[in-house]
Amino acid sequence: MVGSCKTCDICQQDLENYCPKVIFTYNSRDQDGTKTYGGYSDIIVVDQRFVLHIPDNLSSEACAPLLCAGITVYSPMKYYGMTEPGKHLGVAGLGGLGHVAVKFGKAFGLKVTVISTSPKKESEAINKLGADSFLVSTDPAKLKESKN
Repeated sequence: MVGSCKTCDICQQDLENYCPKVIFTYNSRDQDGTKTYGGYSDIIVVDQRFVLHIPDNLSSEACAPLLCAGITVYSPMKYYGMTEPGKHLGVAGLGGLGHVAVKFGKAFGLKVTVISTSPKKESEAINKLGADSFLVSTDPAKLKESKN
């Protein structure tokens, strides 16, 4: 995002990504009517509310996942209070967003359960990412058992 109206009720609640006049980084119309070209641009003008300073000691490769998948996962976790230790987080799917959700959940001190259609991902979820439990969503007996 490079801009929003900043005046509607949605923007006033810091939910600019839902603004009816949101200006996306790529393929939107900016306030002056010009088209936005995102990463294909030589230069880009962005409202300061949508800019982050990346410290010199953090590489672009390390930072990029946090700015995309990271905020996609963090924002709803924060909004729904899933940043407080002791809560239980269910992560549906262990793809790019799921990996980040497990890592954030564990960093916040949450109990994390990964829910996947693929039993092959259990080892990765538990042993590599530190999830507390794993459920195969196509196993009705295990799903029923997990409700207790």
